[in-house]
Amino acid sequence: QVQLVESGGGLVQPGGSLRLSCAVSGKIFSINAMGWYRQAPGKQRELVAAITSGGSTNYAESMKGRFTISRDNAKSTVYLQMNSLKPEDTAVYYCYASVKYNSGRFFYDNWGQGTQVTVSS
Repeated sequence: QVQLVESGGGLVQPGGSLRLSCAVSGKIFSINAMGWYRQAPGKQRELVAAITSGGSTNYAESMKGRFTISRDNAKSTVYLQMNSLKPEDTAVYYCYASVKYNSGRFFYDNWGQGTQVTVSS
């Protein structure tokens, strides 16, 4: 069983910053991609950013230049630094990790429980 525990959400004023963390624990042989999605009320879940085990990153267009994803492979943790936050960034942010449980071929996506980010004055 794999657990993803997110932290760092909260209330911030427009223009402010937050740093989200997501630690992966449990039965892990290796982790491939890790990343963040978000879901605002009444909207579909959307990709925020992703990072491979080698450090290659991918961002949604509206997050480029404001958000930075990083990971610490030794700690099985992924981070999301969010700067210049806007009210439209308000959402529940979910982390995910593509995990291999053993030496087999397949990776499986695992999700965190979500952390609320609210950007408001």
